[in-house]
Amino acid sequence: MQPAVPASFNLWKGLLVWRDEIFYLWGLLALGILRGTVPEATPSWFLPAVLLAAWIGGSGCWGLGRRGRGWGPPLLILLLGLLLTETLLVGYRVPPGLMPTPTRVLQAAWMARAALMRDAVQTFVRQALVGFGLGVGSGLLLGALLARFPKIEQGVLPYLAALSSIPIPALAPVMVGAFGIDWPSKAAVVAVVVLFPVVLNTVRGLRSVDPSQLDLMRSYGAGAGQVFWQVRIPQSLPYIFNALKLALTLAMIGSIVGEFFAAPGLGLGFRIRIEAARFNFDIVWAAIIYATVISALAYQLIVMVEKRLTFWHSSFRSGGR
Repeated sequence: MQPAVPASFNLWKGLLVWRDEIFYLWGLLALGILRGTVPEATPSWFLPAVLLAAWIGGSGCWGLGRRGRGWGPPLLILLLGLLLTETLLVGYRVPPGLMPTPTRVLQAAWMARAALMRDAVQTFVRQALVGFGLGVGSGLLLGALLARFPKIEQGVLPYLAALSSIPIPALAPVMVGAFGIDWPSKAAVVAVVVLFPVVLNTVRGLRSVDPSQLDLMRSYGAGAGQVFWQVRIPQSLPYIFNALKLALTLAMIGSIVGEFFAAPGLGLGFRIRIEAARFNFDIVWAAIIYATVISALAYQLIVMVEKRLTFWHSSFRSGGR
């Protein structure tokens, strides 16, 4: 007959199992209490207490992260960071004109959602996506041409590298002068910005084929077209998708920065510039959130397509991605 286990032992064992969750919740609770009970004159103990609560909550997030619970730890860290920021800004009474609290930003993002969505459509769909399509399409065709004719590559690639080194603030006014203040000028900026990385990765991908595979195809009597479509294109897909992910980030940056110089009264970049001049930084941060979320969703879409088309690649089979 086994001896009875004391109830206190079972309680202690349960607390150890849920230790990380308890630490995290305790940190959130402490930060919430500190935020809601700020005296008129912020005492000297306020900052140490906030940092201690954040450290306890962060320790819980670290433990959850080591146990590998998917999206849970990043979301918990985000929540902890937002509450920490809110507590410090409220505790030290930072004016909203300098730095708004996360709750003010989220409220502004919801209240101005109609205007921000129109801005997002202008920036992402009409400018970034159009320029992304033009730049990627031109880059793939040009990359295939340069990979096929090395002599042309030696003469063209240095000029493409020089073109890509032009800063966006210097390129945007030129495109505005050429195409006007509406979306075509920003789409042209995006197309120029994304062209070089797509060309470079396409050339490298098409030339990264294992020579033994080429010898095997030739032994079967395959022509140049069959080798290109059945061997070179599949082998270059990892390089091309890396270029697409980089190009998407550059496209959003180019579209937003281009709107700083001229815009038809729409766009996230236009909204950021106008509201920053008015010291409405809650709207500014709301526009930044919209741009970030849209870019992250588009990036994840490319990653999903990449996994479907390049599942056979060694980087996926080894768990490297």
